[in-house]
Amino acid sequence: MQIGCHVSISGSIDKAVDNAVERECSAFQIFTRNPRGWHAKELSEEDIKNFKDKLKASKIDQFATCAHMPYLPNLSSPKPDGFEKSVKSLVEEVERCGKLGIPYLVTHLGSHLGTGEEEGIKRLVKALTTAGQVKNDVMILLENTAGQKNSVGSDFKQLGEIFKQLKPAKKFGVCLDTCHAFVSGYDLRTEKGVKDTFKEFEKHVGMENLKILHLNDAKGEIGCNLDRHYHIGLGNIGEEGMTAVIKLISKKKIPIVLETPIDDTRDDFENVRIVKELV
Repeated sequence: MQIGCHVSISGSIDKAVDNAVERECSAFQIFTRNPRGWHAKELSEEDIKNFKDKLKASKIDQFATCAHMPYLPNLSSPKPDGFEKSVKSLVEEVERCGKLGIPYLVTHLGSHLGTGEEEGIKRLVKALTTAGQVKNDVMILLENTAGQKNSVGSDFKQLGEIFKQLKPAKKFGVCLDTCHAFVSGYDLRTEKGVKDTFKEFEKHVGMENLKILHLNDAKGEIGCNLDRHYHIGLGNIGEEGMTAVIKLISKKKIPIVLETPIDDTRDDFENVRIVKELV
């Protein structure tokens, strides 16, 4: 089983590997840069070498690592300036991942800002197709959304329809977030619910396209569209559902990455340990 969490790059990007090893992770996710701004500091040759050397020295498989897009880009935006900046940011991140040897880049699908799903999806497909032309081995992973107002891609059928429009196909995959799926209406609270949910995912998207699983419990109720992650087994999905998801995904050999909160209840160390216990 490949299990880990999102880790900090504070200090230098190679510190991410140290943080993952310290948490006994066999998978991890990072931001390659400050996620709250548009500007990205160039990766130096030293940064790249140190990251690659530490990853090689660890027991973490390269294909159990991924990066996540920063927060500001909106790939479905109707605003020309914002859309252009978002596409540029996506292209830059694909290039940065290529330099670091990170095989997967997870991206949110954005908001159409009230212009309608059809128009939002057209812009999203255009943005993703542009980034798909980058000549490296990085695969862009579409992450399902929580179904917030004006968002696209929370419904597996729609996610599958978006995915099937993308070319070249080898440049694209999917990252499924359990919290997002649950709050958008997929019942993951029981073993049966988990099987039914993944049967639906298989029908519309295909399990072969699922490359990373974001394992998060949910602060909100089923179908509430509230994107608030919670500690494994303590949220509204609960221990039975989380256990069923972990077992199903582990059998498929898909890396599991946690994006759970750090607070007085639990930290990353504890959530990673709990997941291993549930298996």
